[in-house]
Amino acid sequence: MSDPFRTIEWKGDHIRLLDQTLLPLREEYIEIRCVDEMCEAIKRLSVRGAPAIGVAAAMGIALGVMHAEECEPELSKRFYEVCSAIASTRPTAVNLFWAVNRMKALFESNRNLSPTMLKKLLIDEAILVETEDRRLCERIGFHGADLINDGDTVLTHCNAGGLATAGYGTALGVIRAAFEQGKKISVIADETRPLNQGARITSWELMKLGIPVTLIPDNTAGALMQRGLINKVVVGADRIASNGDAANKIGTYSVAVLSKFHKIPFYVAAPLSTIDMTLKSGTEIPIEERNSEEVTHIGACRIAPEGVKVRNIAFDVTPHELIHGIVTEWGVAIEPYGQSFDKFFLKAKEETGL
Repeated sequence: MSDPFRTIEWKGDHIRLLDQTLLPLREEYIEIRCVDEMCEAIKRLSVRGAPAIGVAAAMGIALGVMHAEECEPELSKRFYEVCSAIASTRPTAVNLFWAVNRMKALFESNRNLSPTMLKKLLIDEAILVETEDRRLCERIGFHGADLINDGDTVLTHCNAGGLATAGYGTALGVIRAAFEQGKKISVIADETRPLNQGARITSWELMKLGIPVTLIPDNTAGALMQRGLINKVVVGADRIASNGDAANKIGTYSVAVLSKFHKIPFYVAAPLSTIDMTLKSGTEIPIEERNSEEVTHIGACRIAPEGVKVRNIAFDVTPHELIHGIVTEWGVAIEPYGQSFDKFFLKAKEETGL
């Protein structure tokens, strides 16, 4: 099955992004021509989803130094300014910082090259990050498809599909792989208030792929579980601690608790770049809080009284005890998660050198 859209793409002198803030009403692409535009695109969620943000970060850095002065110390100064600007955009998705650190390591280990060659190396690396992301998402789908049975109805929350990655997706990659194997499955998509990524984006993406999807309000999931109408839950993640605690879009924790009560398997799908082994538990994950207008308004329409107090917590953390398995490009991690992660990271280092 070919991809019906392209989330992010390097175009030589600019970056092309599908503007996700306009979906599903308008399918429009925007051209990013400087690092400030990329920072703004990440902040306003034109590009979103942890893996896609990582790709955007790498490409934004390459773009930001492309026209820098080709002499020292100006080139180095510009490079680190660009890295700092990109790193300051959003706090929770660890893939962003993973990409920034990867570009820094490349820059610092190749300072002996000419400025022209160094710039080209950064561009090539950014393009490689995108290519790798697509490939590893397909591998996540391969490893996760066996968790989905023929006839299953799968609940997902927020969007962890091709729109949240460079292509194919993580949670939706698992669902897509099962569907491509010929399994007759269907998807329940939570609307995912307040920004409605499930309603606007996941539903749009699954319909594009021809995968049966039913949209529900966030507060309907428990009722469907109670009626035995949901067989599995698969979600993505923005950061996973070394013990398996997983941060994902707000509302995920509630779904996990409901799944535990109804004895429904709850899976997380994410690449190794989303796993932060420096954190012992999810309590250490920085959680973004966003503008109150995302809650008090739908689009330009106010739905809450003027002056009401708002808490707009963008992510929550699902404790590892509620997770049946974490699907990565190297296999399905199970308890104890730290040991599974160590094994996968070692395997990745042996096979890729990264």
